[in-house]
Amino acid sequence: MNQHAKVDIRHSTCPHDCPSACALDVEVIDGRSIGRVRGSKLQTYTAGVVCAKVARYAERIHHPDRLLHPMRRTGPKGSGQFARISWDEALDEIAARFDQAEREFGAQSVWPYYYAGTMGLVMRDGINRLAHVKKYSRFYSTICANIARVGFAIGTGKIAGVDPREMGVSDLVVIWGTNPVNTQVNVMTHASRARKERGAKIAAIDIYNNDTMKQADIKILLRPGTDGAFACGVMHVLFREGYADRAYMDRYTDCPDELEAHLATRTPEWASKISGVPVEEIEAFARLVGQTKRSFFRLGYGFTRSRNGAAQMHAALCIPAVTGAWQYEGGGAFFNNASIWKFDESIIEGHDAIDRTTRWLDQSQIGRILTGDAEALKGGPSVKAMLIQNTNPVTVAPEQALVRKGFAREDLFMVVHEQFMTETAAMADIVLPATMFMEHDDLYYGGGHGHISVGAKLIDPPGECRSNHEVLQGLGRCLNAVHPAFEMSPRELIDATLKKSGHGDIETLEADLWRDIQPDFRTSHYLDGFAHADKKFHFKADWANPPSGNPGLGPWTEMPSLPDHWTIIEEADEKHPFRLATSPSRSYLNTSFNETPGSQAREGAPTVMMHPEDAASLSIADGDAVTLGNMRGETTLTVKLFDGLRRGVLIAESIHPNKAHIGGRGINMLTGAETVAPVGGAAFHDNKVWIRKTAPAA
Repeated sequence: MNQHAKVDIRHSTCPHDCPSACALDVEVIDGRSIGRVRGSKLQTYTAGVVCAKVARYAERIHHPDRLLHPMRRTGPKGSGQFARISWDEALDEIAARFDQAEREFGAQSVWPYYYAGTMGLVMRDGINRLAHVKKYSRFYSTICANIARVGFAIGTGKIAGVDPREMGVSDLVVIWGTNPVNTQVNVMTHASRARKERGAKIAAIDIYNNDTMKQADIKILLRPGTDGAFACGVMHVLFREGYADRAYMDRYTDCPDELEAHLATRTPEWASKISGVPVEEIEAFARLVGQTKRSFFRLGYGFTRSRNGAAQMHAALCIPAVTGAWQYEGGGAFFNNASIWKFDESIIEGHDAIDRTTRWLDQSQIGRILTGDAEALKGGPSVKAMLIQNTNPVTVAPEQALVRKGFAREDLFMVVHEQFMTETAAMADIVLPATMFMEHDDLYYGGGHGHISVGAKLIDPPGECRSNHEVLQGLGRCLNAVHPAFEMSPRELIDATLKKSGHGDIETLEADLWRDIQPDFRTSHYLDGFAHADKKFHFKADWANPPSGNPGLGPWTEMPSLPDHWTIIEEADEKHPFRLATSPSRSYLNTSFNETPGSQAREGAPTVMMHPEDAASLSIADGDAVTLGNMRGETTLTVKLFDGLRRGVLIAESIHPNKAHIGGRGINMLTGAETVAPVGGAAFHDNKVWIRKTAPAA
């Protein structure tokens, strides 16, 4: 007699690098494997919707190519030649090599490196504890959020805004500089509800006719790096035609008269020449915003990944302050909720062990650091040993020519703790197998909403996979790194962190499933004043003293104080006549899901979108192999003709593995690692390039 499998529905939270942090209902089969994954209807932001990538998670967690055992390199770096070893052998060798680097070159020659392969606090941030206790080089996180965060906080005073669920009661949802159909599908859930139930309009502002723009009622297509100019043209019309809410600005903003005078010369004609948006579209959008009190500005990361990105975020954010949209339910702005979580990570990260004299190395400049750039090294020793968790820099980091050269160094000892044999893992000396989120306990927050949650372990990991925390515990013992957190379990760390943060204990949060900590209406809408000391929204940005981050990085003294188009972007020139942006795809998430069959089938081979008229001028046809290049490097891929972008603009969606590109050089060969003002960051969407048809191989 056949026995039916027992299927339990368990709850979790998606840990991937996405603001949605979706609430999940997971089928657990016989307590050993995962079946279907659905968005939970019990959490009001997720509202039962989850992206296709995570819905197919069983094909990732049970993938036959998962790493299952520790391995030591046996062939040349990057050869993929490894032999299985035991965990004891691996940890002993790592500790011996780290100690050797410390003896010969100082503790700061060891650099633990990580990022957002998981957004769980225990598994993501615990690596900092090892760095702090051992006085290794510290890690400055710059590759994603810094630019956007400072651009928002410079206006409001903190990184928090209107409850994102209020998109559902808005009359105009402005989706600016983000493609949520690809990257955070729940934005579309709430925006679409407003359209269905209220007749609301959805406006999309972006640099190409992406999947979000295709669903929008109003489409604003501009050139990369020109959002600030467009925003100024819109505000000019708002003042000129009487849509500016002067009573609101007098009470809630710092210098409305100075802003109005400044914008007098930022006409729609001026903005059109810079952005490529026709004057009539600028004026029509401004009037729509001015006439719609419940205008919700959902601002994204994409348009900030530019050398002028912080100024662009601030300029866009100023629009609802001019109209007074913050006063109304369904009006105002939202980018991220970083300021509301108030997690005290001092135990997880070992803050009591921080030595602030140790250098802080910039994540985005890993290529420069590993190739000996004295400025990037902050005048300190060469990096001789690394532990990498939760990231794949050999594919995702900018300036890939330098990154690849650095990773190929024979004198660099590299340990990679990973789930799959990524291109970074293939360059390692020791590879350690890692758990996935359903195989360990962790603590999560929602960047794109107001919920916090415990994600409990649902099944045992395969093979000899160990969690990030277990690896750090093992290394802590071998390296004599003494700290109470190394002796605690993940659940104990979660419990202690919640208590220190004023969020109760772990059992209470687990009982809540997904606790909603979104502040009340008055707080979220800043009706009792904004978060600056003067309680005002700041049209005039004090870039020297941002509310978050470290000031003084990059050319911050050149930043415009009032909203403007800052001309620091990497403009096209005679040698590099095109502007390239590397936008996110729908089926990959950075390089997560690169290995799953469903995502691979949907994404196909790497392509670059090009306007048909630009292609015709260079005798390039759809499907041709083309090489893109600039002063940093070259990459070869297939062209896809597409008229949904401005002429002179190229779009390469997704980060495909380097090996998927013709010739094995990925898209980040072309991206720069220059420090973006005022607090650091990487300008992935701000690149000048040339393009030429590639001759077929002989």
